[in-house]
Amino acid sequence: MRGRRRRLDLVLDLIIDHGHISVEDLVTELGVSPATVRRDLDALADQQLVIRSHGGASANPDARSLPMRYRASRNAEQKERIAARAVDLVQPGSVIGLNGGTTTTSVAHELASRQEFRDAERPTVLVTNAVNIAQELAVRRHLQLVVTGGVVRESSYELVGSWAEQLLAQIRIDTMFVGINAINAIDGASTHDEAEANISARLIDRSTRVVVVADSSKVGADAFARIGPVESIDELVTDDAADPEALAALREAGVTVHLVEGAGQKR
Repeated sequence: MRGRRRRLDLVLDLIIDHGHISVEDLVTELGVSPATVRRDLDALADQQLVIRSHGGASANPDARSLPMRYRASRNAEQKERIAARAVDLVQPGSVIGLNGGTTTTSVAHELASRQEFRDAERPTVLVTNAVNIAQELAVRRHLQLVVTGGVVRESSYELVGSWAEQLLAQIRIDTMFVGINAINAIDGASTHDEAEANISARLIDRSTRVVVVADSSKVGADAFARIGPVESIDELVTDDAADPEALAALREAGVTVHLVEGAGQKR
């Protein structure tokens, strides 16, 4: 079952990356039979994640923001390295913010496991609007958890709405780690959902330092709803497969870029 789940994740990744892919191409890519590929495509179509066509499948344009469980495995190695580098940038005992997303969830894992944070004299304050991050960190004694409140978005586990905004108006964050769907020097940081973008923007407004954490597939891309202009971003942590021209433009706009080793895989 686990092997099939991983294969389905890979099939979904390939369809998202290419827009459309044929059964024949998937057979070559995965090394499985055409019958297995067809069953996998049917399973993804049943979940409305792809649209079946004769001889293949296409990305579902209505599934702009896939549930996190289907996105967590994408570029997982890069995200772990990005998270490790990101945590190097902050000090124990500070106030750290995390919005929702797979890369910020990796940052949360890193914060939970780092010995220097466990050994600190005072706890690190963690502000988040992501219920999955809150659930994992609630039992960590070295982290003081602040959850925004709000209405849960099922695709990202993020809390959105006026209740979240009311709490954020009363706090201040030292370093905010922002997960995004796209970043470029013209539009800044953006995501697929306007409600999530609004809360992320409020988190940025309440932060002294803003660090975008994103794998290379997000760099140079664009998305529907803007989180904030490039001027609101202080730093970017990404992997070295990111588009060099997009990185150069971000640096020219004043963003400090931290690169980690990728997994040899471009988008």
